[in-house]
Amino acid sequence: MTTKTGVLLINLGTPDAPTASGVKAFLAEFLHDHRVVDLNRWLWCPILHGIILPIRSPKVAKLYQSVWMDEGSPLMVYSRRQQQALQQAVGLPVALGMTYGSPSIRDGLTELQAQGCEKVLVLPLYPQYSATTTAASFDKLAKVLKKEPQIPALRFINHYYEHPLYTEALAQSVTEFRAQHGESDYLLCSFHGIPQRYADNGDPYPQHCQQTADNLQAALGLDDAHFGMSYQSIFGREEWVKPYTDKTIEQLAKKGIKRLDVITPAFSSDCLETLEEIAEQCQETFVEAGGEKLRLIPCLNDSASHISLLAELVRTHTNHWE
Repeated sequence: MTTKTGVLLINLGTPDAPTASGVKAFLAEFLHDHRVVDLNRWLWCPILHGIILPIRSPKVAKLYQSVWMDEGSPLMVYSRRQQQALQQAVGLPVALGMTYGSPSIRDGLTELQAQGCEKVLVLPLYPQYSATTTAASFDKLAKVLKKEPQIPALRFINHYYEHPLYTEALAQSVTEFRAQHGESDYLLCSFHGIPQRYADNGDPYPQHCQQTADNLQAALGLDDAHFGMSYQSIFGREEWVKPYTDKTIEQLAKKGIKRLDVITPAFSSDCLETLEEIAEQCQETFVEAGGEKLRLIPCLNDSASHISLLAELVRTHTNHWE
């Protein structure tokens, strides 16, 4: 008898609603994770609950309202589309679980269990490994399974930034975007940042990001005068990995770059950090510094090339799984 295999897609998560209370609940769970903020709890929790959540939640809620889609949060909408398309492509049960918020990782595992899956391939939608994302999802998975009397056989994909189909999908997205909207002067790869201290302590994320950018640059045949990389979403006062996206955009504008394209390879789905931070905030920064137009190249989302990559990952990691 063949043991049934299922796939658990994991993404970061998103508020259930673009309201102050919805955002507060999401941020509370997210920022409580020691993988995300590793400060002493006695120091961090009073700051989080006494200052950050009360002040930031209403502000962030307004930002979510500006990008919210008819079907819900962009990250959730695209994650659901990825789940459905991948299930159709591989012919296996595919469930979705979020590290923070709903549906939870427990929800995803329960869904697969209900379909009789005794083997589960876990695919976090983070091309580049980081303790703040990939490892955090593994921690949550382990916490869920810790209470189960019987756990499924597991395989866990912890990165795929070097996969040729990933590079091909990124390059295709740039080529198709420019074919439709015209060329630009420069392409900037903006990755989500992490504190420099995390990298110093062994997180390989910056190296994975650099290799991602190098592979994309080679695939597109762009020289250094027309291509670069940076890190966005900086939070707090400590030093994060550099260069910072906002400062880089300012410098590019001051150097005479008028038309700037930005791609965000660390994000598998468009979300607040791409649709608002890059497309809105960074656009304003670029124009104020002398640029004319900043264009966001959409994430891979549920594009055919992205689903082909994910399907290949599933086939590779489930082939001959006895």
